[in-house]
Amino acid sequence: MEMAEYIVMPNHFHGIIFIGENEYNNDYSKHIVGDVMHHVSTNGIVDDKPKNKFGNQSKNLGSVVGGFKAAVTTYARKNNIPFDWQARFHDHIITSNEEYLKIANYIVYNPNSWHKDKFFK
Repeated sequence: MEMAEYIVMPNHFHGIIFIGENEYNNDYSKHIVGDVMHHVSTNGIVDDKPKNKFGNQSKNLGSVVGGFKAAVTTYARKNNIPFDWQARFHDHIITSNEEYLKIANYIVYNPNSWHKDKFFK
């Protein structure tokens, strides 16, 4: 796993994580990306049957993001930095080089649009 482009904004964070093919996620064609409000399919198939099971949350993107959030929170508390995370995160599987470049450019140039953000002061 490695971190590619990322940016820390005043009220949010963007980043691309390369997980790579491994014994836990070696068939990308069957993965469906979901967010809190609706299902988004990367392969054209939307299946409303639950894919997640309760239990150990390790070796998945949620555990990676959870570990990152925990480490940043610990650092902030130790250094008396007022800080809090949003409860959830948005994830998306990048399926082509063209899509990667589009998202990477969005991340790199996101600070140029900060003045348009509704939380800009």
